Amino acid sequence: MGFRQPQLILEQAKKITLSPRQALLKAEKYCAYQERCQQEVRDKLYEWGLYSNDIENIIAQLILDNFLNEERFAKAFAGGKFRIKKWGRVKIKFELKKRKISEYCIKKAIQEIKEDDYIETIKILIEKKAKDIKDVNLRIRNYKMVKYIASKGFEQDLIFDLLKQNTD
Repeated sequence: MGFRQPQLILEQAKKITLSPRQALLKAEKYCAYQERCQQEVRDKLYEWGLYSNDIENIIAQLILDNFLNEERFAKAFAGGKFRIKKWGRVKIKFELKKRKISEYCIKKAIQEIKEDDYIETIKILIEKKAKDIKDVNLRIRNYKMVKYIASKGFEQDLIFDLLKQNTD
């Protein structure tokens, strides 16, 4: 047990505490690199050894200088996850809530996803998964497709409707 203590001391010594001014400049670069939400920045500022009062002042300044914008972050996040990772609205909403984004911003972000694109993405996922499933039993095939597509955050009733259209 005694050999772990020097490691802890080394880790504490490596942790450099930034002044609020230094942290603001570093946070500006952090936010300029890619869209961030307030919680990500808040966590990073705590990591840099700042106190809550300084952190809230820095976040307020970042918002004033337009480095931080929750609505802009939510829209970028939702659009990216939908287009690139093929996530559905359910998963996107869940992930935004996890990042403490307001309901208003979540709603605005979800509205950015065009319904036609959304339906088309589900159809593409159905086609892709249908090629991978070897079962001949239609019920088992459909179950596996629904399970897979729902796990990506798409609404089950929508998946069922599109599967039904494919079999009609």
